[in-house]
Amino acid sequence: MILIVAEHNGAKLAKSTLEMVSAARASGREGPVTLLVLGQGVAEVANEAAGYADQVLVGDAAGLAQYSAEVWAAAAAQIAQEGEANLVIIGGSRSGREYAPRVAVKLDAPYLEDAIALSTSGAAVQAQRYTYLARVTETVEAEGNVIVVTVKPGSFGPAQPTGAAGEQYDVELELPAARVEVTGKSVEKSSRVALTEADVIVTGGRGVGSAENFAAVVEGLADQIGAGVGATRAVVDAGWRPYAEQVGQTGKTVQPKAYIALGVSGAVQHLSGMGKSKNIIAINKDAEAPIFKVADYGIVGDVSQIVPALIEAAKQR
Repeated sequence: MILIVAEHNGAKLAKSTLEMVSAARASGREGPVTLLVLGQGVAEVANEAAGYADQVLVGDAAGLAQYSAEVWAAAAAQIAQEGEANLVIIGGSRSGREYAPRVAVKLDAPYLEDAIALSTSGAAVQAQRYTYLARVTETVEAEGNVIVVTVKPGSFGPAQPTGAAGEQYDVELELPAARVEVTGKSVEKSSRVALTEADVIVTGGRGVGSAENFAAVVEGLADQIGAGVGATRAVVDAGWRPYAEQVGQTGKTVQPKAYIALGVSGAVQHLSGMGKSKNIIAINKDAEAPIFKVADYGIVGDVSQIVPALIEAAKQR
């Protein structure tokens, strides 16, 4: 089987899980696509998962109430061994990158990291990934009875429901005691849709001029059309926006239906994080800005003059 460790918030599957299902279907590996749902009280998540996979394995236990790299790795490795998985796919989130190597070690398996494309060549799994600050796309491959892969978020389109519910099975897990205890969490509160979940994203670059202008034009347009807010590395480094909003090689990779770039020059590191967006709309006063080479629609002009007019038009609609 192809085993995918589902990412979720306790009530709903994360978009990254649907992207991993797409990766599994594109991999060319044989066997049923299987989603492993770990946590406590995850029946609702498991029911949703059944619409996207051939089968769903549910590990519902008190020991899984909080994420632990040791515990998650043990659970994933156990199920991979028992189910004779030939491919294990884990999300390239911060937690996924933490426990995926542990799974590979437990399975004595090759490990391919941050895949943006997957395929099979004979007995080998081939993965494409970015390197040299996303200036180069390299292809790496590995052979083995089982291979562990992490998928870079935003690299694959979300899978569509299969139309038939996959079978669900409860699994008994032999979980180790967690040696690290989480004593508290702080969650960023925002009324906006999460960046990695948004169908529309408005991103601002240094071309917006200042933190105040960013709030006025980028947040103003995003709030009016119900979009997520993104930022370039230059904006984050300047202290205008938090790192959580950064899009690009060292930030988040996104693939929305529409990506609106305001005052974004289009450095290659930024393009690597949003280049697969279905529609790219760019506004920049520099007609030679690299962003226009990838944009589906472009406006040459000052964002401080053009965007307020767009906001007014959106209000009227």
